[in-house]
Amino acid sequence: MVEAKPVLFLNGPNLNMLGTRQPEIYGHATLQDVGKAARAKAAELGLTIDFRQSNSESELVGWVQQARGSFAGIIINPAAFTHTSIALMDALLIFDGPIVELHVGNNFRREEFRHRSFVSLAAKAIVEGFGPDGYAIAVVGMSKLLKSLPTALP
Repeated sequence: MVEAKPVLFLNGPNLNMLGTRQPEIYGHATLQDVGKAARAKAAELGLTIDFRQSNSESELVGWVQQARGSFAGIIINPAAFTHTSIALMDALLIFDGPIVELHVGNNFRREEFRHRSFVSLAAKAIVEGFGPDGYAIAVVGMSKLLKSLPTALP
């Protein structure tokens, strides 16, 4: 039996500060907490995830480029790069699997500049505004997207 490819789960800048940064928006769960919940939900659904975080745009772009052929899908919380990174959008547009965009808060309840997402142009789905629970919700959504893909014939 061939093992399914993992899902790449990327987290952008300042998400390493979850739990301490603006808890009124992001809650008190740490990145380690939400990563653990995402991994548990993935295991429940028969998925594995590779959970990463970087404050570097170039590192995130590199990981997305390397994901082709190695990962079934990408879940990404691009954080501030959502609104600024055409480079990240371009890299995601090259990826050949489903992409789920994730945000802990509701960007439309925040400053107007946060209402525009370059990443959304590459995403199949968006999970937004569910707080730290959004991480597990994004995994469920990815599982559904992967199950809906046509399977290749031998």
